[in-house]
Amino acid sequence: MSSIAQSQAPLNGASQSRPIAIANWLLSVAFLVFVMVIVGGITRLTESGLSITEWKPIMGAIPPLNEADWQSEFEKYKQIPEYIEITGPAGMTLADFKFIYFWEWVHRLLGRVIGLAFALPFLYFAVKRAIPSGYGWRLTGLLFLGGLQGFIGWWMVSSGLSELTDVSHFRLATHLLMALFILACLVWTALDLKRLDGGAAKPSRMTGFGLAVAFVLFLQLLFGAYVAGLNAGYVSNTWPLMNDHFVPEGIDFTFGAWAAINNDPYLTHFIHRWWAWITVGFLIVLARKVRGQSRMASVAIHSAFGTQILLGIATVMTGMDITLAVLHQAVGALVVASTAWGIHILGRDNPAIVKA
Repeated sequence: MSSIAQSQAPLNGASQSRPIAIANWLLSVAFLVFVMVIVGGITRLTESGLSITEWKPIMGAIPPLNEADWQSEFEKYKQIPEYIEITGPAGMTLADFKFIYFWEWVHRLLGRVIGLAFALPFLYFAVKRAIPSGYGWRLTGLLFLGGLQGFIGWWMVSSGLSELTDVSHFRLATHLLMALFILACLVWTALDLKRLDGGAAKPSRMTGFGLAVAFVLFLQLLFGAYVAGLNAGYVSNTWPLMNDHFVPEGIDFTFGAWAAINNDPYLTHFIHRWWAWITVGFLIVLARKVRGQSRMASVAIHSAFGTQILLGIATVMTGMDITLAVLHQAVGALVVASTAWGIHILGRDNPAIVKA
């Protein structure tokens, strides 16, 4: 890794730095991560995540090619609790299995594509000594996070293969939040590089208010992941009340408040539903703060959280319509990207450099 990080140095006394090209590449990878979040949502909502019971980083890219292969994969799936306790008794057929297998396979294949889409250009820019000074280690870190995300994905899936009939909602939350963190880092680094090309001397920094916004949004995303992992969206299809109550009935405090906050579907749904408005308040302030420097960023933040609120309400009131639920997750990723943009603007030393 050290040779890659050092490859930022000038070649033959003249800088070969290409910040715009690298920024555009990172934004392309960010788009792929955004698509990955969408496909991950579909995989989750179609209960497809446990259909592939083995982790084969290379050979797993090849799907079953004949009927014998399909039967073999189906037999492996029949050994896990999800099939034994849920889908088997429900009468799952091979055709049903092929459907859920498809979405998990696409999800994993896209992960491989993202890995190559990052690693190969990174190697190219390093060999060409095109990485600006100070960015080699940052790009190496992003490469590491991508590899870690692949491991987290399998760690999540493995939690549902032996005892549980679903994946651990804690591991699912880790997997989703890591994807969104990588998305934010890609956007942030691309914005730094665009400003470097425009003459900015220093990368943007994290301000105190920016950190507060990030923390508030993190909690909202965390409870959104809990809602997904616990299937808590199904506990109420009314809004603003939950089954005719502001605080829903049925919350289990048997093991204490902390256990309920992290495990009870009624309470996690309730928190996700109302913490959203605290998040909106912080995002409104963020959008107002950055409007003077970038009206486009301000509009992006407002548009993202406004659409997200409407989609969240619609998803609840339709009893978790899958299309709306997937859109809700997709726009959640756009909220993260636009928030990263806004926080980045807050931390700039020279706001006169307007690029991005």
